[in-house]
Amino acid sequence: MLFAACTAARIGEVSGVRPGDIDRKTWTWTVRRQTTPAPSGLIDKGTKGKRTRHVPVIVEIRDLIAHRLDAAKGPDSRLFYGPRGGRISTAVLRDATHWDEVVTRMGFEHLRRHDLRHTGLTWLADAGVLTHTLQKIAGHGSITTTQRYLHPDRRAIDEAGTALSAHLTARRSPGGPHLRAV
Repeated sequence: MLFAACTAARIGEVSGVRPGDIDRKTWTWTVRRQTTPAPSGLIDKGTKGKRTRHVPVIVEIRDLIAHRLDAAKGPDSRLFYGPRGGRISTAVLRDATHWDEVVTRMGFEHLRRHDLRHTGLTWLADAGVLTHTLQKIAGHGSITTTQRYLHPDRRAIDEAGTALSAHLTARRSPGGPHLRAV
C-alpha cells in the first residue's frame, strides 16, 4: 500500500511490477504492465494508457524496494505477491490489509483502494511538482484527468492566500513593480 501511494500507481500496476522494471542507479520505476481481471483469471497486459512511463521511487520507500529486489527470484519475477503467493488484485489487497475494517474504524468508509493513487498525486502536487509532470507520472492522456486526482487540503488553500498577499505586498513596496489591471 505504501508503494502504491508513494508512486501514485494503480493497484494493477503495482501487481505488474517486476524487479527488472526498477533502476537502482536512478531509483526510477519503468511502468510497463498491469495485472487485470479477465474471464480466465488475472492476466498481465500493457498499461491503461498503452505507453510505458517513468515514476520516481522516493527515498522513503527505497529500503522496502531494495529488500524486495534482493529477495526476488529474477528480473521477470513479481516484486509483490499476495498473501498466498499469487498476483495482487484490488480484492486481494482489500482482504490482505483488512481495508474495509480499517477504513471503517478510522471513520473513512468512503475511501477506496484507488484513492491511494489520488493521495500520491496530491502529495506530489503539494510538493510543488508541476501539473504536466504529474500527468506524465500518472500516465494520463489529458491534463484534465490529472487535475481530477488533485485534492488540495485547507492548509494548501490558506498558503495560496498567504503567497498572494506576500506577492502583492512586494509589488506595493517603494521601488517595486506596480500593480496593474489586466
